[in-house]
Amino acid sequence: MEPHWNTRFGNPHSSEHSVGWRAAESVRTSTSKIAALIGCDPDEIVFTSGATEANNLAIIGLAQASARGRRRILVSAIEHKCVLASARYLAKSEDFVVEIIPVDEHGFINIDALKAALADDVLMCSVMAVNNEIGTIQDVALIGELLREREVIFHCDAAQAPCAMDVGELAMHSDMVSLSGHKIYGPPGIGSLYVRRDLHNGIGPIMHGGGQQGGLRSGTLPMPLCVGFAAAAEIMMNGENERLRLGQQRDAFIQQLQSNGLPVVINGPPSGSRHPGNANIRFEGHDAHDLLSALQPCVAASSGSACTSGISEPSHVLRAIGLTDDQADSSIRFSFGRFTNDDEIEGAAQKCIDVLCIDR
Repeated sequence: MEPHWNTRFGNPHSSEHSVGWRAAESVRTSTSKIAALIGCDPDEIVFTSGATEANNLAIIGLAQASARGRRRILVSAIEHKCVLASARYLAKSEDFVVEIIPVDEHGFINIDALKAALADDVLMCSVMAVNNEIGTIQDVALIGELLREREVIFHCDAAQAPCAMDVGELAMHSDMVSLSGHKIYGPPGIGSLYVRRDLHNGIGPIMHGGGQQGGLRSGTLPMPLCVGFAAAAEIMMNGENERLRLGQQRDAFIQQLQSNGLPVVINGPPSGSRHPGNANIRFEGHDAHDLLSALQPCVAASSGSACTSGISEPSHVLRAIGLTDDQADSSIRFSFGRFTNDDEIEGAAQKCIDVLCIDR
């Protein structure tokens, strides 16, 4: 990214001089790398400020530009807050009917409920590929097939997916896919939305201005961020070994906690069906916020999504999989990443053990 802040700096939308041409070429190269990550064509990628904007553009942009015939929108019960909030906005302001598709105790979509909800008046369905709180990996191919049969547009929030699964065919199964730069070790403040080519005219912009990116998203692109996002995407295409290592570290962390006889329960799906860097752990009889305070400054963990930080109510994801409010309030999400080493795993587990033993 560094040369694009200074020596190669330029406006990629300036078409009358060589500085703009060079900047535009950097953006084209970046777009190709991001498209390759999910198996689509470069002209189907729209840059955004992140996955939140991408999700808003997909849901609100599609709904506002749609014909009047299809007025129902389906979303899973464990979608990210920005997806649920976008759907609620349409229900309140645009007279759409929003229906929540339930999940089972592991966070998997209830396929029978999805089938029952599908009809000719359904415009779109939004299901995230990998849940950000409990790590559930959905069967995107199956969901996409069911929706395609009923001509329902499939939006997939895949912000968490590249670190959790092979996403090389994600565009094949979805009509729109949201990605985030910082979720794959790229820079924050950049993301993208894949929009199937023949759907471009069916989506209206939610940001208006100079008509950049085919009119779908106005505004000057932050070229250095595009370049960094693309570099991260290119690295992520060879992430199988990293996913394997993360899963082993995650399991070692859990085993160390369980071996000490602590009251720990794993929320969500079994290891093979969840994000390898995710461990959502319920400490029965303990308050998560008290535990997190006691772990500071040694362990950085969370009682839920960072996007809901400061909200006192229990996680909607944990409630959707059947946990009581007390159970949700005793749960902590631990995350493991590219730079997590084995010593840190052991140290974090031991710190949790020490805190819990004192609390007993």
